[in-house]
Amino acid sequence: MRLFLAGATGAIGRRLVPKLVESGHRVTAITRSKAKLDDLSALGAEAVLCDVFDVGRLGRVVARAEPDAVINQLTDLPQSLNPRRLKEYYAANNRVRREGNANLLDAARGAGVRRFLVQSAAYWYAPLGGPVRTEEAPLYLNALAPLGLAVQTMKQVEDAVLSAEGLEGVVLRYGFFYGPGTWYAKNGDIGRQVRKRRYPMIGHGEGTYSFIHIDDAAAATVAALERAAPGVYNVVDDEPAQAAAWLPVFAEALGAKPPPRVPAFIARMLAGKAVVEYSLSLRGASNAKVKEDLGWRPQYESWREGFFEDLG
Repeated sequence: MRLFLAGATGAIGRRLVPKLVESGHRVTAITRSKAKLDDLSALGAEAVLCDVFDVGRLGRVVARAEPDAVINQLTDLPQSLNPRRLKEYYAANNRVRREGNANLLDAARGAGVRRFLVQSAAYWYAPLGGPVRTEEAPLYLNALAPLGLAVQTMKQVEDAVLSAEGLEGVVLRYGFFYGPGTWYAKNGDIGRQVRKRRYPMIGHGEGTYSFIHIDDAAAATVAALERAAPGVYNVVDDEPAQAAAWLPVFAEALGAKPPPRVPAFIARMLAGKAVVEYSLSLRGASNAKVKEDLGWRPQYESWREGFFEDLG
């Protein structure tokens, strides 16, 4: 299959390109950085310099690639996180997701592409019902700013892909990435914060998280490309878990001391109300659909083994 990949130099893109090539696909991958062209070529892709905000060039590049499918893994998030700068971070990320996805959809339709996959998130479910949610559950559209706008943007992207005329739209809601190149790697931002004991347990750690190793996320993407019916799929491991369960294990895997505990009212003063309310009400995600429909199984069935085997 001929493929066009945007977001090829991100955490998942760098792991996805080799898996696509190994599966026999021809990958055209774009980057807006000349310095990254050689890296993409070394991974096996045909690397092309292109900015998704340059509508004219994007349309020409997609048409020239003649892809059967387009994969959108675009994000614009920093390597280091400061909770007080979330508005700034999400403004950039929301723009590339909203405008970048719209431009890719237009280019895909113009080139006669039949299939379109887009990255979404399995950690934006509304804090309703039980701790683990399926794809049919509502998203947290009314979350406090700036998180609510990020969820609304993601919903707009999903709806645009699923309703695009003439395209088979597939939405992949990934869990929290861990492994090489992610925030949850040993030298990733959250890994560093935990090792320095700057990433505390908030309250009783009752928020429920769903993780996915970055290589398992890439493998699931290949399976979805080849076999998924149009629709939404949670791509997560088998064990959603509260922060009270996974955070001490993560610290142990890093060789760090157990994280300190911070009462919620203090955390609100330090990190902001939006972050704290979100972290305490977080819902996990079920992977039953992706396993049943695609026959996919994660190599790391649980973060319990994955943290110790490969934090990167």
